[in-house]
Amino acid sequence: MAGQENLTEPFEIIVVDNGSRIPPSEVCAAFGAKLLIQPVPGPGPARNMGAAASTGGILAFIDADCVADPRWLAEICGYFRDNPDAEIIGGDVRVGCKEPGRPTWLEAYESVFAYRMKEYIARQGFTGTGNLAMRRTTFDAVGPFGGIEIAEDRDWGQRALAMGRITRYCASMIVFHPARENFSEIARKWQRHIAHDLEAMRAKPAWRVRWLARAMAVAASPAYEIIRISLSDRISGPRARLLAFAGVVMIRFYRAAVMCNAAFSGDAPSMAQRWNRA
Repeated sequence: MAGQENLTEPFEIIVVDNGSRIPPSEVCAAFGAKLLIQPVPGPGPARNMGAAASTGGILAFIDADCVADPRWLAEICGYFRDNPDAEIIGGDVRVGCKEPGRPTWLEAYESVFAYRMKEYIARQGFTGTGNLAMRRTTFDAVGPFGGIEIAEDRDWGQRALAMGRITRYCASMIVFHPARENFSEIARKWQRHIAHDLEAMRAKPAWRVRWLARAMAVAASPAYEIIRISLSDRISGPRARLLAFAGVVMIRFYRAAVMCNAAFSGDAPSMAQRWNRA
């Protein structure tokens, strides 16, 4: 959180380590951060531990691999100050390219398709916990984040929504997230989400037919993304747009294949576990 600007209120930094081989003790000490160790794997238990140890009236969550914009905390405090009825806010998550202006295919793809928090908030009522803030009273009312067996950000946000607590989008609340390094990393992400969605689908009538129909729709969907890629303001130039399209074709075909396989393999629980190191 070094380099935060325009802050007029005190704040505390709490780092919850969730499986590092070497805990970041020296780094935390250098920035005056409290370091906690959560041995239970998963972002939900880690965030719950951090929230329990905090003392402020506003909780702001960010992931370890994200970089906060210099005004991130100031924008959060200002939004809650100017909107006393606001309870939960989510911000803009942008991809930070290693070479600005010359993205890799994964950077181009994720610039367009990843971290679409404004859409998540508008359509599904939740936002990612990598850029999330709320009043402590709201967190206490909604309850803790779930464990590794579920998508804890979606679960928490939708529990809040069911209680009438609305998540709002704050465009000026910005963090930068690196793109994944390789296809294997993005594959593990989709294995996790597919596993969670499949478990929910199994409770519905004719679930396998409906699931396979969804898989076919995913495989056909790249054709409908050409307009999105062409109009996106998060990439520029024909090279980046071609890379983004190639990426969406590759990833959607992979997702469809995993969905079809999962419909018959019964492998959903183990897929959900693979993303996090034991």
